[in-house]
Amino acid sequence: AEDEVTLFEREMKEFWIQFKISYGTEQNNQTSALRDLCKETIEALSEKWTKKLKEEDLMIDKIQEYDNEILQQSKYVAEKEEQLSEIKSKLNQEEEQQKNLTDSIQELKEELMKKMEIKSSKNKAAKEKVEQVSKIKSLFKEHLGLEMRRIHDEQLQFIFRHIDHKDPDKPYICTLSINEQGDYEVTSCTPPLDCIAELQLKLRETNNFSAFVANIRKAFTASSYK
Repeated sequence: AEDEVTLFEREMKEFWIQFKISYGTEQNNQTSALRDLCKETIEALSEKWTKKLKEEDLMIDKIQEYDNEILQQSKYVAEKEEQLSEIKSKLNQEEEQQKNLTDSIQELKEELMKKMEIKSSKNKAAKEKVEQVSKIKSLFKEHLGLEMRRIHDEQLQFIFRHIDHKDPDKPYICTLSINEQGDYEVTSCTPPLDCIAELQLKLRETNNFSAFVANIRKAFTASSYK
C-alpha cells in the first residue's frame, strides 16, 4: 500500500510537472503569437500611415504647386490689367488730343471764313469806291481842271491844273489809296499841305469824296498865293 501511495505521489508530481511544462509552453506560444500579431499589426499600421503621410505630403506639395501657379497667374493678370489700364489711358489721351485737334481745325476754318468774308466785304467796298471815283472823274476834269490816273498798287493820282494863275499848267498832285482796313489814305501830296491829315480824317468820317477833292483844290489854291 505504501508503494502505491508513493507511486501515486510520484505520478501526481510528474503530472504537475508535465502540466506546468505544458501550460508554460502554451502560454509562451500564445504570448509569442500575440507579440508577433502585435508586431505585424504595428508594422501594417506603420506602413499604412507612412503611405498616408507620403500621400498627404504629395497632396501638400501639389497644393503648394497650385498655390504657386495661382500666384503666378495672379501676377500675370495684374500685369496685363496694368498694361490694359495704360493702353486705355493712352487711348483716352489720344482721343482728347484728336478732339482738341478737331476743335482747333474747326476754329481755324471759322476764323478763315470770317477773314474771307471780311476780305470780300473790303474788296467789294474798295471796288465800289473806285467805281465812285471813276464816275466823277470826267465831271471833275471838266469843271475843276482835274485829271485822274490809276497808278501802281491800285492808287489814284489826282492832278490839279489851273491853280497857279502865273503858270496854269503847273500840276498839283495828290495820291490816294485804300488801306488794308478799307479806309482812304493819302500816300503823297505835291506840294505838301499842312492840312492834309485833317482832310484825310474828314474823308474817312464822312465818306464824301467830292467834298474831299474840292477841299484839296482849295488848299492847293491857297498855297499858291503864299
